[in-house]
Amino acid sequence: MKLTKFSITNYRSITKAYKITISDFTVLVGKNNEGKSNILRALNVAMKMLEKYAQKYKYNSRYMPRDYYLRHEDLYFWERDFPIELQSRTQSTNSIFHLEFELTSEENEEFNGEIGSDLNGLLPIIIKCGENDYSVGILKPGKGSRVFNKKSIEISQFIIERIYFNYIPAVRTDREAIDIIRGMVSDELKILETEPEYIQALAKITELQQPIMSNLAVRIKEPLIKFLPGIKDVTIGISEDLRMSSLRRDVEVVIDDGSRTGIEYKGDGIKSLVTLALLKEKYGSNSSSIIAIEEPESHLHPSAMHELKRILNDISYSSQVLISTHNPLFIDRENISSNIIINQHTAKPAKKIKDIRELLGIQASDNLINADFVLVVEGVSDKRILRSLLPLQSSILSKVLTNNYMMIDEIGGANKLSYKLSLLSDMLCRFHVFLDDDDSGRKSFEEAKARGYLDEKICTFTICLGMNDAELEDLINPEVYLDSLKVEFAVDLKINKNVSGKKWSERAKNSFLCHGKKWDKEIEERVKTKVADCVCENPENALNPNRAEIITALVATLEKRL
Repeated sequence: MKLTKFSITNYRSITKAYKITISDFTVLVGKNNEGKSNILRALNVAMKMLEKYAQKYKYNSRYMPRDYYLRHEDLYFWERDFPIELQSRTQSTNSIFHLEFELTSEENEEFNGEIGSDLNGLLPIIIKCGENDYSVGILKPGKGSRVFNKKSIEISQFIIERIYFNYIPAVRTDREAIDIIRGMVSDELKILETEPEYIQALAKITELQQPIMSNLAVRIKEPLIKFLPGIKDVTIGISEDLRMSSLRRDVEVVIDDGSRTGIEYKGDGIKSLVTLALLKEKYGSNSSSIIAIEEPESHLHPSAMHELKRILNDISYSSQVLISTHNPLFIDRENISSNIIINQHTAKPAKKIKDIRELLGIQASDNLINADFVLVVEGVSDKRILRSLLPLQSSILSKVLTNNYMMIDEIGGANKLSYKLSLLSDMLCRFHVFLDDDDSGRKSFEEAKARGYLDEKICTFTICLGMNDAELEDLINPEVYLDSLKVEFAVDLKINKNVSGKKWSERAKNSFLCHGKKWDKEIEERVKTKVADCVCENPENALNPNRAEIITALVATLEKRL
């Protein structure tokens, strides 16, 4: 089961946010005081109200009032949460939340079996919170609406049994951080409550405690009767629910990071990371879950944010993740519409990366202002060669290169890769990296990977089978440039010695030395520039047919990501 859409009417600063699409990873982005946090809080109110409603008639304790789970002041307080400017109204004074859930085919069958009604795969819920009460209804069109609403409690139970919701606020005080962690530990320990041995142990604890409590009640009763003769009896006890809850929640988390200390005494960054690490563990299963986090970057050092982004991405494969953020790192560059722009107290999916850049005040360079995707290469000649070759290999790449949706950008050497990728991340650009398969290329990849900018999925190397090292020029047909180099430098690149398995620039150097010519960085750049000139003049015949598979693979990868 998944939450697919969420709407809000009249909650705090949000007067209307209609059908916000919820994906596997949803990012709420906007300026301060526009309502990002209020949307997550509204979702928390809606899900928790649904849970309370489902428990409406399940709670049965001698020691707690029957309407305990109907009280909602801790979640929704009308004077605080209903828009102040609308509180003078005489009508329409409810905060309204719409939730639309999508069921799997298996869940559809379970719904029919448990509820006794057919469903088309979508389950729309409406929750209204007023000044003194709240209600939950099922929004199904036609005659079936009345039948569904008669079973609203059972339907609510059906939902909360299949979706676990967790909300983590941005202001993570000591108490909030500990409560979140203890709540998650509590959920893990809860599974024991169905074990016969555990139930017997609880019964034994109750048996041992009750005589002491009964004796205490008698001692209290005697002096009370003297002052209040109408008192007939006094009872002291611990409800079964409270006893089980206390055994689950009263846990201690101790971390030894060189100083063995309770987590409540650690810094805010540690609290945040521990909470999110537990989330990864908890939501790494196949259970349906929704996790909403306000500003996950809060209290974290920049180096920890990349690891956090990986954790959230991992969680989103099995559970839905919603976050609010100001940080470009967390923007979903692959699915632009998964970023929800909150502006002027409204919410709508982003259509262009440019819209998000403007909202966040990101100043992109002129050549990146319209680009959404960047192919990162090492040098200027690499850029020119690929700019000539790729349009011939793919009509899709030809189109996106022409309209500047995709651009090719050089970094001026593999050692500058991490810096370039950090800039592109800040500019909200998606990217793919094309590197020479040599020591500097492999080293720069590992460095960028360690910093969280890069992984194997978004990097292609110029690997040539049978060669220890290879670069882009190794993929080019020599017949395209040999004659030009002979004229320009008086060197025949076919003449070289002891260069088996070496990359193109090493073989070119050997040829120059064999001809009594000097070779340095300047000469190398001039030679590579000439090769690029030749490719640009004759791109149709430029690829070496025996090594074209690398370019073919690169094209397929780029098309898929675009």
